[in-house]
Amino acid sequence: MSDEQPRAEWIFPEEKKSNKGRVWLIVVLSSIAVAIVAALLFLFLPRQDAAPGATASPSPSSTSAPSPSAPATAEPTPTTPVTEAPAPPDPDLGTFREKVSNLLSDADTGLGFVAGTSGSDTVGLIDQLLQDAQRLSDAQAPSSIAPDWVAGVDEYAAELQRMRTDAADGGSPGTSVASEKVAALRGLLGE
Repeated sequence: MSDEQPRAEWIFPEEKKSNKGRVWLIVVLSSIAVAIVAALLFLFLPRQDAAPGATASPSPSSTSAPSPSAPATAEPTPTTPVTEAPAPPDPDLGTFREKVSNLLSDADTGLGFVAGTSGSDTVGLIDQLLQDAQRLSDAQAPSSIAPDWVAGVDEYAAELQRMRTDAADGGSPGTSVASEKVAALRGLLGE
């Protein structure tokens, strides 16, 4: 026999190529395709959340003439009648008096302070009185006194504006006319 010993050879198995890159490519391309389809559906499918009574505008390719094969039927379109909000109920004089009496008391007090001040303090006080006059104007008066109330509040506000101008110019605004306007408003309330 032969004295030769078998020679050891290293045999490595063939390396398999990794498919990770291909798998990731397929996942990414599939995700992009799904995103494109979702975006197209979002843009081109009609939505159900449109405002009630809103109608879709006709496409430019549609014709207004009926086709000869389909019978022309007029479909009623839903219409919502245009209505104004109902007017708030007319308050009674007692309720209105309670609502504005504090503002009128503040007006009397504020006019007393205005008579005793000068300069920028006077302008600040008159600005507060003008804000209260706006609240008086915003209050809904009973229909029995409404025209006189609105006119009286407007006259009072105009007098306050004149007083503010005098005070801003460095003068001493007289408060007697404004006090008379407040008394006239109290008279309308039966005070």
